Amino acid sequence: MTIDSTQPSGQKVQPAKGKIPAKYLLTMLALLFAVSLMTILNQYQLIEINKTVLILSRWLFLGVLVGYAVQKRSLTTWILISMILGAEFGHDFPSIAINLNLISQIFLRLIKTIIAPLLFATIVVGIAGHSDLKQVGRMGWKSLVYFEIVSTIALFIGLIAINISKAGVGVEIPKAMEHSDLTAVPAQNGTDIILHIFPENIAKSIYEGQILQVVIFSILFGIAVAMLKDKFKRPMIVFTEALAETMFKFTSIIMYFAPFAVFAAIAFSIGQMGLDIFVNLFKLLATLYVSLTVFLVGVLLPIALLFRIPVRKFITAISEPVAIAFATTSSESALPIAMERMEEFGVPRKIVAFVMPTGYSFNLDGTTLYLSLATIFIAQIGGIDLSFDKQLLIVFTLMLTSKGVAGVPRASLVILLATASSFGLPIWPIYIILGIDELMDMARTSVNVIGNCLATVVIARWENEYPPVKQQQAEPGI
Repeated sequence: MTIDSTQPSGQKVQPAKGKIPAKYLLTMLALLFAVSLMTILNQYQLIEINKTVLILSRWLFLGVLVGYAVQKRSLTTWILISMILGAEFGHDFPSIAINLNLISQIFLRLIKTIIAPLLFATIVVGIAGHSDLKQVGRMGWKSLVYFEIVSTIALFIGLIAINISKAGVGVEIPKAMEHSDLTAVPAQNGTDIILHIFPENIAKSIYEGQILQVVIFSILFGIAVAMLKDKFKRPMIVFTEALAETMFKFTSIIMYFAPFAVFAAIAFSIGQMGLDIFVNLFKLLATLYVSLTVFLVGVLLPIALLFRIPVRKFITAISEPVAIAFATTSSESALPIAMERMEEFGVPRKIVAFVMPTGYSFNLDGTTLYLSLATIFIAQIGGIDLSFDKQLLIVFTLMLTSKGVAGVPRASLVILLATASSFGLPIWPIYIILGIDELMDMARTSVNVIGNCLATVVIARWENEYPPVKQQQAEPGI
């Protein structure tokens, strides 16, 4: 037996930071079993249990959950537990819960402050910092074409999936919530729609939340920066990179308020609508996972086979970065290891260094699929029947607005809020989605990483630089 000489004799070993003692977990599971059993027995009238006893037992278990979150010290844990607390609070104290909407409104206002500067910075960096086509030549346009085709397919898969499952249909909206935050949108003809895309005053576009206009301005600005001489271009790229990093940090700060917003939003919704709303949430979650699976099997796998990429070897290579992305819900956290694994896989460093960072701005397969799905879900749950051409316009908007937000957890919430506001959709369903956003973020972020890793190999194969020269004589099979 090896003895750690750094540990003083006779001193108890302290548990690692954030690690929960096994006894605590067992106590929590035992309480959950007891509360569930009591609820089931009372529900089916097998044993009559006093209502006050049931409420106290549930809140005792929730108190243990809060203790678990305190010891875990994880924002993800707090968000998930806040959802449970909010649901119970809204169920037990509906008269108080219906007054908590102010807290979630504060969170919405803070999120809205991020939208314009975050999109501007990430799009300009993506264009001016990585898309110098004079230097990268064929690799540049091939990457951009591939990214746009694949991400657009992902958007349409999400659109089709939510129209089939109709996860948001059937929710009865109380009069107090029905269209409470909708702005009347006047009828527009084709000319109005086209003119509405282009900004006449960028400050006005930001003030009015016209996110598509902000994107168009950012794209043109990024192209202009890319055309500058280096002594002028470099400072602008440094500035926009710094602005992007600042806004990501700003997002992280605001997300610390998310547990309170989730608690208030869920409590408010349950107080108004009852527990039936959770049925629709789990339908949404199932729709997302099924559609992402369809995308992986029906789109990415055929692409791998078409470009003769060794699938088993590729899966082995990406398993670690995908696991990191799934656990942290952050594509950015998996970027360094993903680039390293792709080099080990045989993709030249110059291609990895270009395609992978560019893909983090332009190739967000999981995020784009989720955004199209979630936007239509919001319309469905709000009782709004969107025509096919309106849905296509939403898809076109998301093709632009979804670029550049995959790096940090729940950044797609910013784009979802912006898209809903731009198309006159209700905001309150987004607060409910936030309650299960962590579970959805795990899947969509993993697909983002898979898509970007595959893109590097595809571009390398397209450029005849994969497999490496020493492997050209005997390419591995599937």
